[in-house]
Amino acid sequence: MTNNDQKVRLAPTKPKGPIAWLACNLFNSPMSTLITLMMILAIGALIIPLINWAVVNAVWTVAGNSIEDTAICRAESAGACWAVIGEKYRFILFGLYPFDQQWRPALAIMLFLALLAGSTDRRWWGMPIMIFWVVALGVIYLLMGGGSLGLSSVPENRWGGLPVTLLLTTFGIALAFPIAILVALGRTSDNPSLRFVCMLFVEVVRGVPLISVLFMASVLFPLFMPEGMEVSKLMRALLAISMFIAAYLSEIIRGGLQTLGPGQKEAAAALGLGYWHAVFLVQLPQALAAALPPMVSLFIGLFKSTSLVMTIGIFDLLNAAKSAVAEPAWQGFGTEAYLFAAAIYFCFCFAMSRYGMHLEHKTYRGR
Repeated sequence: MTNNDQKVRLAPTKPKGPIAWLACNLFNSPMSTLITLMMILAIGALIIPLINWAVVNAVWTVAGNSIEDTAICRAESAGACWAVIGEKYRFILFGLYPFDQQWRPALAIMLFLALLAGSTDRRWWGMPIMIFWVVALGVIYLLMGGGSLGLSSVPENRWGGLPVTLLLTTFGIALAFPIAILVALGRTSDNPSLRFVCMLFVEVVRGVPLISVLFMASVLFPLFMPEGMEVSKLMRALLAISMFIAAYLSEIIRGGLQTLGPGQKEAAAALGLGYWHAVFLVQLPQALAAALPPMVSLFIGLFKSTSLVMTIGIFDLLNAAKSAVAEPAWQGFGTEAYLFAAAIYFCFCFAMSRYGMHLEHKTYRGR
């Protein structure tokens, strides 16, 4: 049989494009079509009133900052009063920080964004990014606190808003990570005493909610300090968050270590690597790559959980949004303030989620 006589059967190619995707996924059967149409009607019933409230009937500006000026927002036909954001956005972002010095926390936020964006470039990983972190965090703390280089001193009880949320999250992760690695290695150690101490730390910290840890750090921690030595409330909250996250993170890292077979240790020993070289060059890179998804989830949860510091009197982003509408002229417009804070939380959490997916894809392709 010649090649011309052979009948080559080609697999049918699937049509591409948005119309083909809709036909394949949303209208591929009568039942699927019915469900899709019902969902469109339900979404339309929710979206149209939301657009009318948030855009069509919204009040974007007011003449002043008094009850008479904001009366237009309380009219029966008025929708969202976004004027509260225009008037209070600086308070939401910077809290009680002195008004004429708010360029300093604004610059600190920009440095935080530059620090986080630079850390996503793998070419910087290693000693350059460590130096960058140390210098940037030092500059941020100097900007916020002042007291030198011609900057006026601002006490920590005046700090608030987004810089405090970023400080607690960034410093919390930076302090918790080495503690978590040591605790995870301790729990996998052959030394029973070390295993027991690490297990006790993890079980005690994980057995209580974060708000309890914050209260204990705020109330009990000063009792154990020498007389005359004081630790700021922000520092106490930072230590509490670091220890709490370290306990959870250590279990995630330990789970990643347990995914490695005994052949990894044997191969490292056959190459003549010592314990610490085998851990940091062979085991930890693979364990961290395997534990990446739960680690990203933990960090996102930490960013949102920093709002609990409002219970001990620290003005984070959410607490600042709540206090921004405490004035009589702006009472009743908490929804708009909370939506503004929620949008900020969403942007940061979504960015962390997408970068985590990017890293997971890179490490999976590498394996």
